[in-house]
Amino acid sequence: MAIPVAYNLRSLLVRWTSTVVAVIGIAGTVGVFVAMLALAKGFKTTLTSSGSPRNAIVLRGGATSEMMSGINLDQERVVEDLPGIERGPAGPMVSPEVVVIASFPLKATGTDANVQVRGVSPKALAVRDTVHVVSGRFFQPGLNELVVGRNVAGTYAGFDLGSTVKFGGGIWTVVGTFDAGGSAFDSELWADATVLSAVYKRPPNVFQSVTARLTSPAAFTHFKDALTSDPRVTLDAQPELEYYAKQSRSITTLILVLGTMVAVVMGIGAVFGALNTMYSAVAERSREIATMRALGFRTGSVVMSFVFESLCIALVGGIVGCVAVLPLNGFTTGTMNWQTFSHMAFAFRITPELLAGGIVFALFMGALGGIPPAIRAANAPISVALREL
Repeated sequence: MAIPVAYNLRSLLVRWTSTVVAVIGIAGTVGVFVAMLALAKGFKTTLTSSGSPRNAIVLRGGATSEMMSGINLDQERVVEDLPGIERGPAGPMVSPEVVVIASFPLKATGTDANVQVRGVSPKALAVRDTVHVVSGRFFQPGLNELVVGRNVAGTYAGFDLGSTVKFGGGIWTVVGTFDAGGSAFDSELWADATVLSAVYKRPPNVFQSVTARLTSPAAFTHFKDALTSDPRVTLDAQPELEYYAKQSRSITTLILVLGTMVAVVMGIGAVFGALNTMYSAVAERSREIATMRALGFRTGSVVMSFVFESLCIALVGGIVGCVAVLPLNGFTTGTMNWQTFSHMAFAFRITPELLAGGIVFALFMGALGGIPPAIRAANAPISVALREL
């Protein structure tokens, strides 16, 4: 015979002060847990969305990032002739690119932060079809002109449309703003690759990477096989999605590890709070428990009744914690991308899966805090409790 649910709910309301304390403890833990997961999710999504399933990125053999790579013009032309590359009116859909780092003051703090400046070819917008100019225009080849990601103007000082910026020994004019769909490119400056190399006094016709637009994602294997088997070059290719996923791993892992450590420490405190609440309930209701046992309620029913109360507290705490962090969804922050040594803006991403994980985490804490008191209640001596009536 099961104990009525109404009995448990009335018990929680009667002991509302201790119930509220336990709910707040669990809510705080769940809120931190979900926020840290949303932070890691946002960083990873920002980088992985930079890639396209139809694009391949070519680097020097053995290089793990663009900053460590180098490709000359002859090698770039070999890439252009490989099978699997889409051809357009302007020829092979290939963009050789130069990457440098420049320092600019943050609007929020006034301190300098590294920004990735990408020198691209005029084909860059065709190769990356998720990038669109939303104000102004694209730069003209051969001129000191910049187009900036939509996060740049809001993050750094001096990048309004039409303004001039000095870096690398040159003076640049901001002629346009582009939207890259929330990817890492939204935190970059784009310029003509040839001009950027000249301003930084780099060897002409040397690039860090080549991005190629393929006829289809399935064409990548044929494209890579032809590249790696060509004796004229020592280059390697990988899908753009895979490349940016690797770029996100170090920071994502760090956030998850630190977030998990904080959540575990807070979770231990929340579990002790639940234990305290439920043990107090057992002490206050020893006669009630004995009476129910004497009326025929089995040990298992008593255990399930107290576990149910603890899970109710945990569920409410989990819901409160999830609701409390919802305003963070879409909130933009920034951190250093250790692969490129540049500052990157990204947004918290709170998904239904993360909220469900928060609720499960709350119920897990509730079970840990409810089972020991429930077992104690079920094993309480009936005769001793009944003598107190």
